[in-house]
Amino acid sequence: MSNFPFLSVLTVAPLVGALVVAFLPRRRPDLAKQVAFGWSLLVLALSVVMWVAFQADGDRLQFRESYPWIPTWDVNFTFAVDGIALVMLMLIAVLVPLVILASWHDADASKRSVPAYFALLLVLESTMIGVFAAADVFLFYVFFEVMLVPMYFLIGSYGGHQRQYAAVKFFLYSLVGGLFMLAAVIGLWVVGGKTFDWQTLTQVDISTGTERWLFLGFFLAFAIKAPFFPFHTWLPDAGRAAPAGAAALLVGVLDKVGTFGILRYCLPLFPEASKWFAPWALALGLIGILYAALLAVGQSDLKRLVSYTSIAHFGFIGVGIFAFTTQAGTGAVLYMLNHGLATGLLFLVVGMLIARRGSSLISDFGGAGKLVPLLAGVLFFAGLASLALPGTAPFVSEFLVLIGTFTVNKPVAVIATLGIILAAAYVLWMVQRTTQGTLNPELTEVKAMHRDLTLREKAVVAPLIALILLLGFYPKPVTDVINPAVQATMQDVGKTDPAPEVGSVQEAAK
Repeated sequence: MSNFPFLSVLTVAPLVGALVVAFLPRRRPDLAKQVAFGWSLLVLALSVVMWVAFQADGDRLQFRESYPWIPTWDVNFTFAVDGIALVMLMLIAVLVPLVILASWHDADASKRSVPAYFALLLVLESTMIGVFAAADVFLFYVFFEVMLVPMYFLIGSYGGHQRQYAAVKFFLYSLVGGLFMLAAVIGLWVVGGKTFDWQTLTQVDISTGTERWLFLGFFLAFAIKAPFFPFHTWLPDAGRAAPAGAAALLVGVLDKVGTFGILRYCLPLFPEASKWFAPWALALGLIGILYAALLAVGQSDLKRLVSYTSIAHFGFIGVGIFAFTTQAGTGAVLYMLNHGLATGLLFLVVGMLIARRGSSLISDFGGAGKLVPLLAGVLFFAGLASLALPGTAPFVSEFLVLIGTFTVNKPVAVIATLGIILAAAYVLWMVQRTTQGTLNPELTEVKAMHRDLTLREKAVVAPLIALILLLGFYPKPVTDVINPAVQATMQDVGKTDPAPEVGSVQEAAK
């Protein structure tokens, strides 16, 4: 199975499916939905086979493929994945079919082409798979930029209030970050022996000053994409304007390209610059945790509130990465996965509420749980998972980040813990204002608000709830895949985990 071209097939398959869906007649929207959903299930099935074939104790990069592209510049279609990339690919494979199912009527409401909407989702899946599977720096950059296009049209053509403004802002922010990366990619090619091969470049010795400039070029692009404070302002606008399914992929997967890029490119290629910039990165992470949480508390729009919670969560991921311990690094990668599941669920459920009410304003709800108790219960569960309640998957990753950081930087870990308190405030207040309390009389006049979760919606939320609970109690199958890749990354940076204090060891022995 290791010789099968998993990664190239996974990258091309959704693109082929998008072409098929795009050319289906507009008068047959249900056929387009069914074909897109079936195609995404094929990608999921192939991804599961690849997960089983992956050897956690094997080579760092597996399923390697390489095909010549631009020989003059030594650019190749090179694909390979480590445990970190594999986890992200599985997240994509799980989320896309659920998003398609959740978006069954989104394009209908927009009165635009239904086949085009689902074709764009499949194109987006192809580019997301490509960016995580690329093992050639130039190929990674191409996918990094190309994946902006389908998301731009999903927001600008099928979004809600101020969709064009949000789409342009999203595109321009990401494009500016991409320009910084392009300059760094060219510089890396020049100093790296005129090659873009990732494995070769990890062995290149770069002067201190040059390494720092190249690091900043990559880091700025990734910080905008994640986003980290102070490059975050595009996300609340994009999250609010995008259709709920597209927003779930935007926050659940696309933003992870930023943190993945730091782990795959910034740390291994520029280890000394990474250590030099680490205090600043930790500071940005802490500011993001507290600042975004405070802003979330004050939001009046459900989708903007969820977007700000994601910015706070990315602060935790950034702290975990730049703590430079295996425990914190594993927690950061696991957080990337768990955040995609929990916030993806939260966005989809919020989208279901908004579709019924016809408004995303929190003040337009109130006591909705009396009319839609199942939907309100899922919203409550998604909120608890988002605030990392013990027993849910995000708790494991957040705990690993904090305890791994505490071993090397106690003040940072203590300050970051304040974000947990603020998370409880904004999540519980959101739930209380939307589904609890006195029933808003206006809700009883909205016919759709008397319809609880449908069978299709139950099929959307059930797998995510199951995965969040499963990984909350038994994350070992995932951490076993992540750990070797994180350990290799820490070795690239030249960092080792701190040895336990003598007193701690003696106390444990007693």
